Amino acid sequence: MSATADTIAAIATPPGRGGIGIVRVSGPAAAEVAEHLAGGLPRPRRAAFRSFRGAAGEALDHGLVLFFPAPHSCTGEDVIELHGHGGPVVMDMLLERVLTCGVRLAQPGEFSQRAYLNGKLDLAQAEAVADLIEAGTREAAGGALRSLRGEFSRRVAELRTALIGLQAELEASIDFPDEGGEVALASPVAPRLGAVQAALEALCAQARRGSLLREGLTVVLLGQPNVGKSSLLNVLAGNDLAIVTAEPGTTRDVVREHIALAGLPVQILDTAGLRDSASAVEREGIHRAWRAAETADHVLLVVDDRAGPGESERETLQRCPAGAACTVVRNKIDLSGGAPGLRPSGATPEIGVSALSGAGLDALRAHLSASAGRDAEAGVFLARRRHLDALERTAAALAAARAALEGETGEELIAEELRHAQRALGEISGKFTSEDLLGEIFASFCIGK
Repeated sequence: MSATADTIAAIATPPGRGGIGIVRVSGPAAAEVAEHLAGGLPRPRRAAFRSFRGAAGEALDHGLVLFFPAPHSCTGEDVIELHGHGGPVVMDMLLERVLTCGVRLAQPGEFSQRAYLNGKLDLAQAEAVADLIEAGTREAAGGALRSLRGEFSRRVAELRTALIGLQAELEASIDFPDEGGEVALASPVAPRLGAVQAALEALCAQARRGSLLREGLTVVLLGQPNVGKSSLLNVLAGNDLAIVTAEPGTTRDVVREHIALAGLPVQILDTAGLRDSASAVEREGIHRAWRAAETADHVLLVVDDRAGPGESERETLQRCPAGAACTVVRNKIDLSGGAPGLRPSGATPEIGVSALSGAGLDALRAHLSASAGRDAEAGVFLARRRHLDALERTAAALAAARAALEGETGEELIAEELRHAQRALGEISGKFTSEDLLGEIFASFCIGK
């Protein structure tokens, strides 16, 4: 793809006051902007102190000018950066002056989009730029940086290369059956396909952990009234967010709080107590509780340890969404005398805690962290929902290829499924991407990136 013909500009630093503000310009007219505002181009990649002039030659500000000639710039085009004093009025004056030089205002994410179009970044790396800016924890920032460096893209490229090689041999055996290719291929296809599937499965697992690191874990507290859900929310959040009283049915709506759990973004939702009620308001709160449960990555079913789980709790567990992990939290062990921490149980883990004394809470935090895959996080990269969808479609295509291989339905069908798998993988890096998808992705970026 070729670079666009127009030149764009935007303020590249956050709104507000600061010691330094930056106006970034990219495109063929960038050098002309430097001539008009700063009296000439500085040496490439060398900061020069200049006065910034208005259209009539009046001083607007003074600061540093940097010039990055194409193709050795962040966008692959000529880029100029004007580093001035970081007041909003000064930045607006500089930007207005730049826009009088035949330059237009950049759209959100347009600098990163040009970097992608000019081959400086692939699509996954470009998305990592936005993820790095928006990272809410150190771990998320580290994962975004690994994606930006190309670790995710490299793994995807290795899989595509393996699939392309296998497909090429299959198609050669189809095109030249008289050369004996079909006989020679019969043995290596199955193990090589299996190796690709195993590598894809490992990549999917790591991408799912990266998606949680980016988007966070949604934890929903369910349970009957007065079992301590709101107290548990307050102690996990370290703040008195939810009203706690001895009166049943105090919580009528969903209370949400964002916390960081060992570097993992977590959204905790406290919900209304589950019971039969004549109150229309309370029934609506219970309805909202079940709707919240449908969004959960992890459901904490809170019970009073003095009574333990009963028939109502068993029914609640059966209604929990199939894709969510479930844990029974046996609260109030300070009253029951129960043991804190993880307890031997059946299919559903049980943890004894006291929201009042704090006993067992560290075990609960560790359990949530482990269930999110945090125990295997080293080297994780951030992944988006669209990446997971592409990986899942790749896995489905490879499974169909294996079924065709085992059913001996012919190399043509196997090769076709391998093509589907390659295309799905190519969507991650942008090898096969529609313009509508590009517009949607880059529109979510901030202006100036």
